[in-house]
Amino acid sequence: MNSKVVLCALRDAPARDAVREMTVGQHKLCVANIGGVLYAMDNECPHRLGPLGEGVVEDGAVLCPWHGWAFDPVTGGCKESAQAKVKTYPVEIEGEVVLVEMERAV
Repeated sequence: MNSKVVLCALRDAPARDAVREMTVGQHKLCVANIGGVLYAMDNECPHRLGPLGEGVVEDGAVLCPWHGWAFDPVTGGCKESAQAKVKTYPVEIEGEVVLVEMERAV
């Protein structure tokens, strides 16, 4: 079951074409602002567990800061390896609040 939770105030979201690590409960996320649109995905790169939220945005993808693997913020797919993928989470903006849809334990 999914539920929307507050991720942050809109003013605390990453700047355009930047990424940031953010935490929801016990879950660390990589939040990316790509072309003015916010995306959320798991923060660990499956290659060597690099922190994606410390990476950069390049050509519409989030690059891992450790080895440069590029992840699509919509699908979570990796350009360097078809087997490497990160989970993505829908993001919404309501007024001045950013919400993320997370899986909730039932």
